[in-house]
Amino acid sequence: MIKHLPNLMTLMNLFCGCLAIISLFNGHFDNALLLVVIAGILDFFDGFVARLVKANSDLGKQLDSLADMVTFGVVPGFTLFFVFNRTMFSLNEMNSPVASFLPYLMFVVTLFSCLRLAKFNIDPRQASYFIGLNTPSNTFLVMSLPLILNHDEFGLGPIISNPAFLIAFAAVSSYLLVAEIPFLSFKIKSLTWKDAKPQLLLLIGAVLFLLTLRYAALPIIIVYYLILSLIYPPHKNPTP
Repeated sequence: MIKHLPNLMTLMNLFCGCLAIISLFNGHFDNALLLVVIAGILDFFDGFVARLVKANSDLGKQLDSLADMVTFGVVPGFTLFFVFNRTMFSLNEMNSPVASFLPYLMFVVTLFSCLRLAKFNIDPRQASYFIGLNTPSNTFLVMSLPLILNHDEFGLGPIISNPAFLIAFAAVSSYLLVAEIPFLSFKIKSLTWKDAKPQLLLLIGAVLFLLTLRYAALPIIIVYYLILSLIYPPHKNPTP
Protein backbone atom coordinates (compact mmCIF):
# COMPACT_ATOMS: atom_id res chain seq x y z
CA MET A 1 0.00 0.00 0.00
CA ILE A 2 2.81 2.42 0.88
CA LYS A 3 4.20 2.09 -2.65
CA HIS A 4 1.09 3.91 -3.93
CA LEU A 5 1.75 6.92 -1.67
CA PRO A 6 3.83 8.89 -4.24
CA ASN A 7 1.12 8.56 -6.90
CA LEU A 8 -1.51 9.54 -4.34
CA MET A 9 0.48 12.68 -3.55
CA THR A 10 0.66 13.47 -7.27
CA LEU A 11 -3.10 13.04 -7.61
CA MET A 12 -3.62 15.35 -4.61
CA ASN A 13 -1.47 17.88 -6.46
CA LEU A 14 -3.92 17.58 -9.37
CA PHE A 15 -6.90 17.86 -7.01
CA CYS A 16 -5.46 21.07 -5.53
CA GLY A 17 -5.06 22.42 -9.06
CA CYS A 18 -8.72 21.69 -9.82
CA LEU A 19 -9.80 23.45 -6.62
CA ALA A 20 -7.53 26.40 -7.46
CA ILE A 21 -9.32 26.83 -10.80
CA ILE A 22 -12.68 26.89 -9.01
CA SER A 23 -11.28 29.50 -6.59
CA LEU A 24 -10.16 31.63 -9.53
CA PHE A 25 -13.65 31.51 -11.09
CA ASN A 26 -15.06 32.64 -7.73
CA GLY A 27 -12.53 35.47 -7.49
CA HIS A 28 -10.76 33.96 -4.46
CA PHE A 29 -7.17 34.52 -5.56
CA ASP A 30 -5.75 34.12 -2.05
CA ASN A 31 -7.32 30.66 -1.76
CA ALA A 32 -6.05 29.75 -5.23
CA LEU A 33 -2.49 30.67 -4.25
CA LEU A 34 -2.74 28.64 -1.03
CA LEU A 35 -3.92 25.61 -3.00
CA VAL A 36 -1.10 26.00 -5.49
CA VAL A 37 1.42 26.25 -2.64
CA ILE A 38 0.06 22.99 -1.19
CA ALA A 39 0.26 21.43 -4.66
CA GLY A 40 3.84 22.67 -5.00
CA ILE A 41 4.81 21.02 -1.71
CA LEU A 42 3.22 17.76 -2.83
CA ASP A 43 4.96 18.04 -6.21
CA PHE A 44 8.32 18.61 -4.50
CA PHE A 45 8.04 15.65 -2.15
CA ASP A 46 6.31 13.01 -4.31
CA GLY A 47 9.56 12.18 -6.07
CA PHE A 48 11.44 12.09 -2.77
CA VAL A 49 8.86 9.71 -1.30
CA ALA A 50 8.98 7.56 -4.43
CA ARG A 51 12.74 7.15 -4.04
CA LEU A 52 12.36 6.53 -0.31
CA VAL A 53 9.89 3.65 -0.74
CA LYS A 54 11.55 2.51 -3.99
CA ALA A 55 8.42 3.12 -6.04
CA ASN A 56 9.85 5.00 -9.03
CA SER A 57 7.89 4.10 -12.15
CA ASP A 58 7.01 5.31 -15.64
CA LEU A 59 3.41 5.64 -14.44
CA GLY A 60 4.50 8.03 -11.70
CA LYS A 61 6.47 10.13 -14.19
CA GLN A 62 3.47 10.44 -16.52
CA LEU A 63 1.09 11.23 -13.65
CA ASP A 64 3.45 13.94 -12.44
CA SER A 65 3.52 15.69 -15.82
CA LEU A 66 -0.25 15.44 -16.29
CA ALA A 67 -0.95 16.80 -12.80
CA ASP A 68 1.58 19.61 -13.27
CA MET A 69 -0.05 20.56 -16.57
CA VAL A 70 -3.26 21.40 -14.73
CA THR A 71 -1.85 22.94 -11.56
CA PHE A 72 1.12 24.74 -13.10
CA GLY A 73 -0.11 25.16 -16.65
CA VAL A 74 -3.87 25.73 -16.73
CA VAL A 75 -4.04 27.63 -13.43
CA PRO A 76 -1.56 30.39 -14.42
CA GLY A 77 -3.29 30.76 -17.79
CA PHE A 78 -6.67 31.33 -16.14
CA THR A 79 -5.07 33.64 -13.57
CA LEU A 80 -3.70 35.94 -16.27
CA PHE A 81 -6.99 35.70 -18.18
CA PHE A 82 -8.98 36.94 -15.17
CA VAL A 83 -6.44 39.66 -14.37
CA PHE A 84 -6.55 40.88 -17.96
CA ASN A 85 -10.35 40.97 -17.85
CA ARG A 86 -10.08 43.37 -14.92
CA THR A 87 -8.11 45.74 -17.14
CA MET A 88 -10.59 45.67 -20.00
CA PHE A 89 -12.26 48.89 -18.85
CA SER A 90 -9.37 50.72 -20.52
CA LEU A 91 -10.06 48.89 -23.79
CA ASN A 92 -13.86 49.00 -23.84
CA GLU A 93 -13.90 52.16 -25.91
CA MET A 94 -12.13 50.32 -28.73
CA ASN A 95 -15.18 48.08 -29.16
CA SER A 96 -13.38 45.88 -31.67
CA PRO A 97 -12.90 42.13 -32.16
CA VAL A 98 -9.19 42.63 -31.49
CA ALA A 99 -9.83 44.09 -28.05
CA SER A 100 -12.22 41.29 -27.12
CA PHE A 101 -9.66 38.68 -28.20
CA LEU A 102 -6.75 40.10 -26.18
CA PRO A 103 -7.57 38.34 -22.86
CA TYR A 104 -7.25 34.97 -24.58
CA LEU A 105 -3.64 35.76 -25.44
CA MET A 106 -2.90 35.13 -21.77
CA PHE A 107 -3.27 31.38 -22.35
CA VAL A 108 0.05 31.47 -24.21
CA VAL A 109 1.51 30.74 -20.76
CA THR A 110 -0.52 27.50 -20.64
CA LEU A 111 0.75 26.49 -24.09
CA PHE A 112 4.36 27.14 -23.19
CA SER A 113 3.94 25.37 -19.85
CA CYS A 114 2.85 22.29 -21.78
CA LEU A 115 5.86 22.61 -24.08
CA ARG A 116 8.18 23.08 -21.10
CA LEU A 117 6.85 19.94 -19.34
CA ALA A 118 7.23 17.88 -22.51
CA LYS A 119 10.81 19.08 -22.99
CA PHE A 120 11.59 18.28 -19.35
CA ASN A 121 10.52 14.67 -19.83
CA ILE A 122 12.92 14.05 -22.70
CA ASP A 123 15.89 16.20 -21.65
CA PRO A 124 18.47 14.17 -19.67
CA ARG A 125 20.26 17.38 -18.63
CA GLN A 126 17.39 18.27 -16.32
CA ALA A 127 18.02 15.38 -13.97
CA SER A 128 20.23 17.62 -11.80
CA TYR A 129 19.10 21.14 -12.76
CA PHE A 130 16.45 22.96 -14.81
CA ILE A 131 16.74 24.30 -18.35
CA GLY A 132 14.26 27.16 -18.37
CA LEU A 133 12.14 28.34 -15.48
CA ASN A 134 10.25 25.44 -13.90
CA THR A 135 6.46 25.58 -14.08
CA PRO A 136 5.77 25.83 -10.30
CA SER A 137 8.04 28.90 -9.99
CA ASN A 138 6.40 30.47 -13.03
CA THR A 139 2.95 29.81 -11.55
CA PHE A 140 3.88 31.55 -8.30
CA LEU A 141 5.17 34.48 -10.35
CA VAL A 142 1.92 34.72 -12.32
CA MET A 143 -0.31 34.35 -9.25
CA SER A 144 1.45 37.20 -7.52
CA LEU A 145 -0.19 39.69 -9.92
CA PRO A 146 -3.83 39.54 -8.71
CA LEU A 147 -2.65 39.43 -5.09
CA ILE A 148 -0.49 42.52 -5.56
CA LEU A 149 -3.54 44.22 -7.11
CA ASN A 150 -5.77 43.19 -4.20
CA HIS A 151 -3.21 44.14 -1.53
CA ASP A 152 -1.51 47.03 -3.29
CA GLU A 153 0.84 48.29 -0.60
CA PHE A 154 3.42 49.73 -2.99
CA GLY A 155 1.29 51.47 -5.62
CA LEU A 156 1.95 48.91 -8.34
CA GLY A 157 -1.70 48.60 -9.34
CA PRO A 158 -1.61 51.03 -12.30
CA ILE A 159 1.36 49.18 -13.80
CA ILE A 160 -0.15 45.71 -13.44
CA SER A 161 -3.52 46.96 -14.71
CA ASN A 162 -1.97 48.13 -17.95
CA PRO A 163 -2.92 45.73 -20.79
CA ALA A 164 0.41 46.32 -22.51
CA PHE A 165 2.25 45.26 -19.34
CA LEU A 166 0.21 42.06 -19.09
CA ILE A 167 0.85 41.14 -22.72
CA ALA A 168 4.58 41.75 -22.24
CA PHE A 169 4.50 39.83 -18.95
CA ALA A 170 2.84 36.81 -20.60
CA ALA A 171 5.42 36.89 -23.41
CA VAL A 172 8.42 37.08 -21.06
CA SER A 173 6.95 34.43 -18.75
CA SER A 174 6.41 32.08 -21.70
CA TYR A 175 9.93 32.68 -22.98
CA LEU A 176 11.52 31.91 -19.60
CA LEU A 177 9.73 28.54 -19.50
CA VAL A 178 11.56 27.28 -22.59
CA ALA A 179 14.67 29.45 -22.59
CA GLU A 180 18.04 27.66 -22.72
CA ILE A 181 18.94 29.14 -19.33
CA PRO A 182 20.20 26.75 -16.63
CA PHE A 183 18.32 27.27 -13.36
CA LEU A 184 19.33 25.88 -9.99
CA SER A 185 17.60 22.74 -8.80
CA PHE A 186 15.81 22.91 -5.44
CA LYS A 187 17.19 19.53 -4.41
CA ILE A 188 19.54 19.74 -1.42
CA LYS A 189 21.45 16.56 -0.68
CA SER A 190 23.65 18.15 1.98
CA LEU A 191 22.95 21.06 4.32
CA THR A 192 26.59 22.11 4.49
CA TRP A 193 27.25 25.64 3.26
CA LYS A 194 29.91 24.42 0.82
CA ASP A 195 27.63 21.89 -0.89
CA ALA A 196 24.35 23.84 -0.87
CA LYS A 197 25.39 27.51 -0.90
CA PRO A 198 23.25 28.61 -3.90
CA GLN A 199 20.11 26.81 -2.63
CA LEU A 200 20.58 28.13 0.91
CA LEU A 201 21.11 31.67 -0.39
CA LEU A 202 17.90 31.30 -2.41
CA LEU A 203 15.99 30.06 0.64
CA ILE A 204 17.30 32.80 2.94
CA GLY A 205 16.66 35.53 0.39
CA ALA A 206 13.15 34.25 -0.36
CA VAL A 207 12.22 34.26 3.33
CA LEU A 208 13.57 37.79 3.83
CA PHE A 209 11.77 39.12 0.75
CA LEU A 210 8.47 37.52 1.82
CA LEU A 211 8.73 38.91 5.34
CA THR A 212 9.35 42.45 4.11
CA LEU A 213 7.37 42.67 0.85
CA ARG A 214 4.69 39.96 1.18
CA TYR A 215 2.97 39.30 -2.16
CA ALA A 216 5.15 41.83 -3.99
CA ALA A 217 8.14 39.66 -3.07
CA LEU A 218 7.23 36.87 -5.50
CA PRO A 219 8.44 38.58 -8.72
CA ILE A 220 11.59 39.72 -6.91
CA ILE A 221 12.26 36.17 -5.72
CA ILE A 222 12.09 34.90 -9.31
CA VAL A 223 14.54 37.58 -10.45
CA TYR A 224 16.78 36.68 -7.49
CA TYR A 225 16.51 33.01 -8.49
CA LEU A 226 17.60 33.89 -12.03
CA ILE A 227 20.54 35.97 -10.76
CA LEU A 228 21.74 33.18 -8.44
CA SER A 229 21.46 30.69 -11.30
CA LEU A 230 23.68 32.93 -13.42
CA ILE A 231 26.20 33.48 -10.62
CA TYR A 232 26.31 29.79 -9.70
CA PRO A 233 25.63 28.06 -13.04
CA PRO A 234 24.29 24.62 -12.12
CA HIS A 235 25.66 22.92 -15.25
CA LYS A 236 29.16 23.89 -14.09
CA ASN A 237 28.54 23.23 -10.42
CA PRO A 238 26.02 20.37 -10.37
CA THR A 239 24.12 19.57 -7.21
CA PRO A 240 26.12 16.94 -5.30
